Amino acid sequence: MDRAITVFTHRRVEQTEDCLGALVDAARGAGVKLRFDPEETEKHGLAPSDVVVTDAEVRQDVELCVVLGGDGTILKALRQYAGTGVPTYGVNFGEVGFLATIDPDDIAQGFERALSGRFDVLRLPAIAISTDDQELYAINDVSVHRRSGERVAQVAYGVGGETVARVRCDGLVVASPAGSTGYNLANGGPVMAWGVEGFVVSFIAPHSMTARALVIAPGDVLEVANQSRGGGAMDIHVDGRPSGELACDASLSVRFVHEAAALAQEPGSSFYRRLREKFGRLSA
Repeated sequence: MDRAITVFTHRRVEQTEDCLGALVDAARGAGVKLRFDPEETEKHGLAPSDVVVTDAEVRQDVELCVVLGGDGTILKALRQYAGTGVPTYGVNFGEVGFLATIDPDDIAQGFERALSGRFDVLRLPAIAISTDDQELYAINDVSVHRRSGERVAQVAYGVGGETVARVRCDGLVVASPAGSTGYNLANGGPVMAWGVEGFVVSFIAPHSMTARALVIAPGDVLEVANQSRGGGAMDIHVDGRPSGELACDASLSVRFVHEAAALAQEPGSSFYRRLREKFGRLSA
């Protein structure tokens, strides 16, 4: 079977055009086929060639998924290939790019390393949430928000049948270690180093002087309940994308999933170096 790689890009085509051309050249030199689904094919106006496979189904038997985009597009790829062992290799075209493997100025050497398999693989956990009608998986975080125009919500969470906290707030975030540097950090929650097992829950704009984030053990199942007065439903977002609602007096359960996704990293890279470089960039 031909060596094959899936390619995803973000919506700003003009930003990734040159990088995509460099990826095609690198793939031709390595004897690798690049697979683009119908959306990507139309987005870039691609035609089939000796390297490019257009209108392709997203297969799970590829050796790598290359992403040209920000963290949102990288998260899409990680969810797509969760449970398959296929690594996601991200080139940062976003604001922070905390999950990206390389920056655009390193594509010449980066693509050569990627296509020859010279990268480390970090196994990332996920968060599984279950409601009455669906189960969803998040790599970064799950958030529950009050709707615009609705009254301040009342949200409770508990573990093992025991309520831990009940707070009037705008919502709640449950984050994995990989997602702890996002919405959770903005809520004042702790940063969890990659490799730590467990997940963190924090409140959004709590109307309380004592509401605190809590790290949940990996074997515990978290229950989140919407106890808002007046019947107001709350919106559920998975990795920042709208994914359903939590009705008044309804609840959802959250559990930790070990080694759900595979993220490619440059050899010798570390979480602490990534933290310093990515967040140091924002304060410069």
